Amino acid sequence: MTDLADLLRADGASLWVDDDFTAVNAMIRERGWGDGLPVVPPTKERVEAMLAWCDRTWTAPIGRMAPRYGEATPLRLAANAVMAGCEPEYFPLVMLAVEALCEEAFNLYTIQATTHPCAPLLIFNGPVAQELGINSGHNAFGPGVQANATIGRAIRLAQLNIGGARPGVGDMATHGSPAKYTYCIAENEVASPWEPLHVERGHARETTTVTVVGAEAPHNVNDHESLSAEGVMMTIAGTMAITGSNDVHFPSQQPVVVLGPEHANTIAQGGYSKADAKRFIQKHAWLPMGRFSTENIERRLKVMFKDRYANAGPDAPVYAVHNPDDIIIVVVGGPGKHSAFIPSFGGNTRSVTLALRRREGQIARSIKEFWNG
Repeated sequence: MTDLADLLRADGASLWVDDDFTAVNAMIRERGWGDGLPVVPPTKERVEAMLAWCDRTWTAPIGRMAPRYGEATPLRLAANAVMAGCEPEYFPLVMLAVEALCEEAFNLYTIQATTHPCAPLLIFNGPVAQELGINSGHNAFGPGVQANATIGRAIRLAQLNIGGARPGVGDMATHGSPAKYTYCIAENEVASPWEPLHVERGHARETTTVTVVGAEAPHNVNDHESLSAEGVMMTIAGTMAITGSNDVHFPSQQPVVVLGPEHANTIAQGGYSKADAKRFIQKHAWLPMGRFSTENIERRLKVMFKDRYANAGPDAPVYAVHNPDDIIIVVVGGPGKHSAFIPSFGGNTRSVTLALRRREGQIARSIKEFWNG
């Protein structure tokens, strides 16, 4: 059996101190290894319990985390997952999310180092997400559920400790965001009238996936009055049409529309598929160019979109999203006539969806199946 203590010494990751909560947290604060909240001391025994749910070589990197491009090995990730308060059975999803973050298309460097207040949003789909109780209903973006809070926090701690995205050093966000503590949800597949996100992206319903999106915090969409699909979608489109969003300034963007189940069902009952809803929202989410400052028109819109706006007047429509297929729609939440709009980072990042598999490629339909093979 692999001796964890020897691996830790070889990795340079071991630091032997008493298993005292106060002393360990004081040391972690002093060394800048945390997110500002107290952590669970990552003792040898706790890290071993986390690694019991790992099907990979403990010291083989899953990926390299920008901006420092530190090696995200299961051993290092396990320590961060312990610190975050994860249950050991959450660990396969932590590794899966880190693998997705390190995909080239996601471009973690831009997400980590930008002045924009974005963070990786984790959206889980499939049976393991349900089995582990990742919240997809009431208060899904809020506190109260260990899986959401600690899986998301483990990813943030890895970004800090392995990726080097410390505030003011690797993370240059002007204001930051509460989403930088933890940003993890599941889709409410039971309440959705459409195929869930992972099925839309080509995976079987019984497959567990994570989708990572470089995203701002959610902005509420309040519509208690609309009774029609068109009414609800007009309200969503109007919320998306703003001058200060990154999405409106870049040709490539993937904002997330988080539909509460009541709004989703109103839209579906109006005869709209998910693809129809994307087309409607894209068509109506615009504002006249005259709403932008002269400098933004001349230095941004007419530069980024020369063919479209070079000779456009103040009444020309500027769309919040340029391709309806780039809108990500998920159904999340409990009862209530609320939805949410989540602007993306835009620019040079694309969302990534990966399936939970054992190393040999087997799809895991349950967390026990993942481990037992």
